[in-house]
Amino acid sequence: MNKNRKIKEILIYALVVTGLLLIIGKDTKGDFTFGKPEILGPSINWPNSFELLNCISSDGLEMYIQWGTLERGHWDICVFKRATTDSNWGPLENLGQPVNTSDHEEGASLSADGLTIYFGSEGQGGYGSSDIFMSTRISKEAPWGIPVNMGPKINSSKWDGNPWMSMDDLELYFISHRDDGYGLGDIWMAQRTTPNAPWEEPVNLGSLINSKYDETGPCLSSDGLVLLFSEHHNEPFRPGGHGGSDIWMSMRPTRNDRWEFPVNLGPIVNGPYIDTKPVLSQDSRTLYFSSYNRLENYGHYDIWQASIEPIVDLNGDGIVNATDMCIIVDNWGTDEPLCDIGPTPFGDGVVNVQDLIVLSEHLFEEIPPVE
Repeated sequence: MNKNRKIKEILIYALVVTGLLLIIGKDTKGDFTFGKPEILGPSINWPNSFELLNCISSDGLEMYIQWGTLERGHWDICVFKRATTDSNWGPLENLGQPVNTSDHEEGASLSADGLTIYFGSEGQGGYGSSDIFMSTRISKEAPWGIPVNMGPKINSSKWDGNPWMSMDDLELYFISHRDDGYGLGDIWMAQRTTPNAPWEEPVNLGSLINSKYDETGPCLSSDGLVLLFSEHHNEPFRPGGHGGSDIWMSMRPTRNDRWEFPVNLGPIVNGPYIDTKPVLSQDSRTLYFSSYNRLENYGHYDIWQASIEPIVDLNGDGIVNATDMCIIVDNWGTDEPLCDIGPTPFGDGVVNVQDLIVLSEHLFEEIPPVE
């Protein structure tokens, strides 16, 4: 019996079992690890400059950053473009006026169609020391229009910035220094019922996510079920970290559930550096982030990437085979996080056919031990 036939029989069996089981989503996470982080290189990162990642367009063809140097003294929003996801990134393009001013602009986030950009600005005027603005363009080749302040419901009399828009345009996450928070900078979220509806009153994500420390850089996965964020570069830092500011992750089983207690992404990504501004690729298989002075001979803040890999050698014997499939079948319909590896990489809260599909993609691979 050849390999493909074996896989088909296993998947058919799994589908039959799925039809017989009542599957209820649980509060779980798939097991995953990171590949070794790699710097994006000199075409993205420049010597003696600051490159802080903001977002990557849903089609993967535009990377927005906030960029600056010690000599310039302020942040501008810039973009790198490429023709295909397999192409090299083109040169740095400053968005220029009317988006950028002589003061700080930062934290750009794109709508799913790439035609609206949300960002924080200290130079456009508004209600506080920094406000959140939006700008639109009629096509991806057209220039950005005059920024519009998002109004007093989103903005306060304090610092507001670092916006992140969900892929369905219904949830806006941002950082605010308003008085009724838990620390200096807290993550807040505003919702609306449709992309054309008015925003509801923003809510603080609460003490499970926010702390007495300084949260920054929120980012959502494309399905809206994973929230990444980091700490600001100023001490003190959240307990349980690995040196400087770290990147943290929270999950929720569905969009209607609360965010879970955040976990540290661990020492492969986080280290004795300032690690911040996380961004997930559209398929959630790559983590992009910025790191301060991680590598000599580059700039101050540089942009890095690390692959996100499911842990598919479930019994740790160094090979993915039928034994690992049996472990999944033995835990069928449960919330066992060891087996909840699909969809890649974070799982869906239940052991089912999705996990067998992910495992089948790695059948007969020899897996080195996770360090």
